[in-house]
Amino acid sequence: MIYFSDVFNVEPDVLYARGAFNITLVNDLPLFVDPFLLFDSKRPEFRALHDDIIKYLVFVRDRAQANELTEGAISQWLFFREVKQNWLGFSRQGNSGTGLGKQFAQVLARNFQRVFRDFGTETLTKSSHLEKLGLLSGGVGRDHLSDFTTNLIKGYLLKYTEDFAKKHLHSNQLKQVHVERVNFNYETRRWQSGHFVLPWHAGDYVILTPCEILTRDEAWINQGDMLSQFFQLRQSLPDEHLRAQVNDHFLRQINERSTQDERKAAALRTIKQFTMLIDHYIKWKEENASEAHVVSSKKVQETHTQFVDNIRELVLKHLVGTEFYEKGDSYEEALQRVKYLKHVIEDNDGYRVFYVSGTPVKRESDLHTMFRLTWYATMFDVNAEVNNGRGPVDYKVSKGKRNASLVEFKLANNSSLRRNLEKQVQVYAKASQTDRSIKVILYFSDTELVKITGILRDLKLQDREDIVLIDASRDNKISGSKT
Repeated sequence: MIYFSDVFNVEPDVLYARGAFNITLVNDLPLFVDPFLLFDSKRPEFRALHDDIIKYLVFVRDRAQANELTEGAISQWLFFREVKQNWLGFSRQGNSGTGLGKQFAQVLARNFQRVFRDFGTETLTKSSHLEKLGLLSGGVGRDHLSDFTTNLIKGYLLKYTEDFAKKHLHSNQLKQVHVERVNFNYETRRWQSGHFVLPWHAGDYVILTPCEILTRDEAWINQGDMLSQFFQLRQSLPDEHLRAQVNDHFLRQINERSTQDERKAAALRTIKQFTMLIDHYIKWKEENASEAHVVSSKKVQETHTQFVDNIRELVLKHLVGTEFYEKGDSYEEALQRVKYLKHVIEDNDGYRVFYVSGTPVKRESDLHTMFRLTWYATMFDVNAEVNNGRGPVDYKVSKGKRNASLVEFKLANNSSLRRNLEKQVQVYAKASQTDRSIKVILYFSDTELVKITGILRDLKLQDREDIVLIDASRDNKISGSKT
């Protein structure tokens, strides 16, 4: 049982008709709520949610500028736990993240007092935007804004889920739960709790989220995009005197030998000096709002294909009822699963799971999440990104300290593959007090295969049982990958 539809025995089409994403209840998926999609939505209830977010931020801004953000006030108004029950976000293991702590609160308060004193009263843009607070970085990153947004609309998400659950789930699948920090009372200046009847699984409630407010990778308004648009941004300034000042400030920091990273750093320093550039950037993003929905919809659909459709097919069609889910020694367990996956991918059309719209998996983090989802039925502990003192390894499969093995996944196009093969797993194994480790390398073309076999030959690592090459090329032809 991996997905909401499986666990609660509801047809996926019922979820889709409600507009909800079919989340996995095994591991977070890399999606998050983009507040811009609320702002530009055609649905009044979503636009109202964005208005509520801005209203709350203006309240916090006023408290910051009145020097009312005492330690107790910060704890009440800016400390939030991650809303882990939506099973979306950036956790590599399960669904528990760090939430919004002291550093986030302090940076936000400082920004309101110094840089963004006019937040909520901007005249150049159609609206204020939460994302603005993260454009200068320094402790307010993508994951913080994601957690903040979800907390501020949690009341809506709980009611959205409750309505669906009461209509489509059985009473024995539900539980009335008390949820903290659901709505903010501006008279008492305190967060209020609420009671909801929600889906209940594995000792916790579950929250559903509408697909149309989700995105992946970056929000529509984000620092990386702002810096990439910096040249057009400074050239479009209507004030000639200001434009000259901005150009002079930027150009004095670089020369013809400056790298791309150095130019971006110079651009960020210039924006910090001339913060009005931020509103010009946001205005440009508002003017191109329709594209935000197209881009986000495509990202959500690709995520669904990759982590829901493809994994469901892999598990249900190829893995369930096979030796893939037998129990045993951790090394044998991990190795047999890898070998069986190799067989499914190379011989039974399982390679398709690694393609979305004809494009192969680009990130090893995606590969890790996909593999983790296939382990849902195991009795072993499968911990992602385990750090035992020498840096993280992809997975540690274990039953106690003495029955533990390490599994690491790499894409053949990884530029650090040679160095990794030489040193990395051996270092991890020593730190984890196990000398058993497995390397899995996925390749998508003959060119990548030639690269891998060359590296293995140079390092005298050919024909090792613990280095498994998997041919995920679309041709799926028999090749020298049979390591």
